[in-house]
Amino acid sequence: MSQFSSAVQETIDRIRADVSRLHSELTRYELVVWTGGNVSGRVPGEELFVIKPSGVSYDELAPDNMILCTLDGRAVPGSPGSDRSPSSDTAAHAYVYEHMAHVGGVVHTHSTYATAWAARGEEIPCHITGMADEFGGPIPVGPFAIIGDDSIGRGIVATLDGHRSKAVLMQNHGVFTIGKDAKDAVKAAVMCEDVARTTHIARQGGDLIPLPQDKIDALFDRYQNVYGQRGGAAEGESK
Repeated sequence: MSQFSSAVQETIDRIRADVSRLHSELTRYELVVWTGGNVSGRVPGEELFVIKPSGVSYDELAPDNMILCTLDGRAVPGSPGSDRSPSSDTAAHAYVYEHMAHVGGVVHTHSTYATAWAARGEEIPCHITGMADEFGGPIPVGPFAIIGDDSIGRGIVATLDGHRSKAVLMQNHGVFTIGKDAKDAVKAAVMCEDVARTTHIARQGGDLIPLPQDKIDALFDRYQNVYGQRGGAAEGESK
C-alpha cells in the first residue's frame, strides 16, 4: 500500500514517467555521454522530487527505477527505486528545490560546447535573437564547487536567483538548468548547448555584433509572454 494519498501517488507516478522519458532527450540531443547527466522533477505541492539512479545506463532507465527523494536529498524508504543510490548530483538538485520555490525541474549535463565555456570560466554573451528569447541575456558562470554535498546547489542558487537565465555554467564542471517543470529545464539545456555552439563558431569568424539591451528586453518579453499558443495548446509552432 502506498504511504501517500491516491492523488499524490498519481502525481508521483506521472513525474516518474516524465523524468524517465525526458532522459532520452539528453541522449537525442547529444548532451551527455555514458551515464553522466541527470533530470529531476519536483512533485507539485509536496516536499519531494524524482531523480535518476546513479551510474545506470540511459537505456536501462524506467519509471520504476527513478528515485523519489525528500528535499534533504534522501530517498523515501519503501518507495520504488529506494534500494538504489540516487544520482551523485542529488544534493545539488535538492538545494535548488528547497531554495527556489518556482523551480519544478532541474537538469545537469556536460554538453560539449557549453562545458567548454565553463572550462574557461566565461559567460556566453547574448548576440543572437534566439538566446535573447530563451535566456533574456548572457548565460552566467557559477563558482567552482566539488560534487558530493550541496556546494554546487548553493552556487546555482546564488548565480540564478533574480537572473533571467534558466542556465548556469558551473566553472570547470558543466551545465545546470532550471525550469517550471522537468520538460522546461530539458528545453533550456538543449537551447544552452545550441547557443554555446553557435556563439563559439561565430567568434571564429570575427567579432560578434552586440544586441542592444532594449532589443534583448523586447525579444525576451515577446517570447515569454506572447509567442506560441495560449491556454496550454501545443508548443513548437513556427515563429
